[in-house]
Amino acid sequence: MSMNEPAPKITTLRSGLRVVSQSMPSMRTVAAGVWVRAGSRDEAPEEHGLAHFLEHMAFKGTARRSAQQIVEQMEAVGGDLNASTTVETTSYYVRLMGEHLPVALDIFADILSNSTFDPQEIKREKDVVLQEIGACEDSPEDWLPDLFMESAFARQPIGRPILGTRQSVKSFDRAGIRRYLDQRYREPAIAIAAAGDVDHERLAADAERLFGGFSDASPTAPAKARYVGGEVRKLRRLEQAHLMLGFSGFSYHDDEQYAAHAFAHILGGAMSSRLFQEVREKRGLAYAIDAQHWAYSDCGVFCMSAGAGETDVAELIHVSLDEIARATRDINDEELARARAQMKVALMSGFESPSRRVDQAAHQLLSYDRLISSEEILARLDALTVETVRAAGARMLASPPTLTAIGPAKHAPRIDAIAARVGAPTPAAA
Repeated sequence: MSMNEPAPKITTLRSGLRVVSQSMPSMRTVAAGVWVRAGSRDEAPEEHGLAHFLEHMAFKGTARRSAQQIVEQMEAVGGDLNASTTVETTSYYVRLMGEHLPVALDIFADILSNSTFDPQEIKREKDVVLQEIGACEDSPEDWLPDLFMESAFARQPIGRPILGTRQSVKSFDRAGIRRYLDQRYREPAIAIAAAGDVDHERLAADAERLFGGFSDASPTAPAKARYVGGEVRKLRRLEQAHLMLGFSGFSYHDDEQYAAHAFAHILGGAMSSRLFQEVREKRGLAYAIDAQHWAYSDCGVFCMSAGAGETDVAELIHVSLDEIARATRDINDEELARARAQMKVALMSGFESPSRRVDQAAHQLLSYDRLISSEEILARLDALTVETVRAAGARMLASPPTLTAIGPAKHAPRIDAIAARVGAPTPAAA
């Protein structure tokens, strides 16, 4: 937060719904939306893909507006309406001039309270989502993370693809959509957020008036995740084998997540990173390679991804594993300082963008029941030491590995050989 900006404001309405805003006086536009703590891991087996499907159906007509009227009314005030579904949340958001925020809130309340879910629209949107599933499977870069999560969390809701399957999507009907909406879209699990040109008192008053029809009972918690590791290979006739290799990580409630993010950044977060330098610059085994740490409410994963020619797959994996293992022993102060500086720039860039700030605020409120200031996060990054980063890496490497490969990957080493190379346990299914 800038020293010249007002502090963010939070209001909890009588129903339990939270409203958060950040006034940014230099802005004439506002980024705003509704965030719901309900994602793909909250679905029952027969609902697989329903969180994402509901996001699609929200724009298909209400008792007050047709699908065309929804988009025309939003675009008439310059709004760009969109939505997204993740493992743990679903969000509906817009960017428009601050003076028109009440119009957007009215439309959000309408689509979440009064959608008709017309059977013909459901049928058409099923076809759209089936095409989306096909497009994902045609793109190794998009499909790879889904396969990775399916292997890392086998036979668990958190490991299921967000889009669902062809079979599950075809089974959706109006009754099932309404049942999911009633069970998951409950006010304690909903946050309304805005950043930019926003008046908090008016925002809270409009939210009280427009969103009073949701249940005030808390939704049931999702099944606890259990990382298991494993592998899946989809052998296809492609120019490259697309690979993702990883281990268990930390949840966003675990203080070690900051060290894990730094560990991933040192390994594959920039051009100076170890994997980029060793795999691409010195050996020419891949055009691009990166590493990331993904944190969820009760678990996390550390992973690296790359593409390689058929004959280079084994060497790429062996070199990457050696670099990851070496990092747990000899990450140095200079590397940590570079990673810390780059992570700070990424963090502060987010705080300078209304769209990213509103997303951060909503997720923090739903995840932590409070806002986390940039100063607090910067302090946590400053507190990192090479010892804490190495230790986080070692803990992650002590879990069973997960390997996902799409393309000409027959030369990829077996999962038990991968585990043995870094001294990790072998996945139970191997």
